Amino acid sequence: MLGLHRGATRLGGLAAGLIAAAALGCATPGGPAPEQDPARRARVHYDLGVDHLRSGRPEMAIVELERALALRPGDAWTHVALAEAYRQKEHRGKAEQHLREALRIAPGHQPARLNLSALYIEMNRFEEAIAEAERLVADPTFPAPWRALTNLGWAQFKLGRLAEARTTFQRALDRNPQYWPALLDLGILESDAGNRMRALELFRQVVEISTVPSARAEANYRIAEVFIALGNRERAIPHLSAAAEQLPESEWGRKSEAYLEILR
Repeated sequence: MLGLHRGATRLGGLAAGLIAAAALGCATPGGPAPEQDPARRARVHYDLGVDHLRSGRPEMAIVELERALALRPGDAWTHVALAEAYRQKEHRGKAEQHLREALRIAPGHQPARLNLSALYIEMNRFEEAIAEAERLVADPTFPAPWRALTNLGWAQFKLGRLAEARTTFQRALDRNPQYWPALLDLGILESDAGNRMRALELFRQVVEISTVPSARAEANYRIAEVFIALGNRERAIPHLSAAAEQLPESEWGRKSEAYLEILR
């Protein structure tokens, strides 16, 4: 789903949760005061940086995370967090550098590899995205293979390998039927392939399952597109209205509002 929603969902879905799960190593009670202990100071800056990321302040996150990195340059999680902050500021080259450094420090760092696969999708470097995703799919210790499979499927789709992509998305859904990015991606594939009723079914599942406003808005917009393609404008209008109401300032909301102006 490289399009309007791909970067945000593919990276955001793992950055917020997995970065927050990182452990830089808590200071032990009775140790040096925080201002005298580089590890504790690094942790303070890291925590502040992650909080800024969660709150949508990537520029402030960069400041704090760079401070954490200066104190603890060998910490892979700090590189992963910095990569996400730089990605949000559209400095994708810097994001790639930090993810690569995280993997150099910790070759088995699964979140870094998953983020790198997603970043390559965002950069239209699909063969590289496939290589990184396949490494995770083949890793029996990776706890969320459906995420890597969805990245893999989208890269295959963008390269025109539709049959492979369809199979890959289905593998993701076999492992996690509730994983809405795979449902949405497969719906886009089926819609592009002219399988409109199947696409409708998948998009409707996204609306029912997802609690992410941007996902629901996109799915509603795409449902409307299918109905319009089927010549049923009346059934498209409620879905466009829903998308416009869910996220009026987003690109999906604006596109839906513009479409409504044409249909009314």
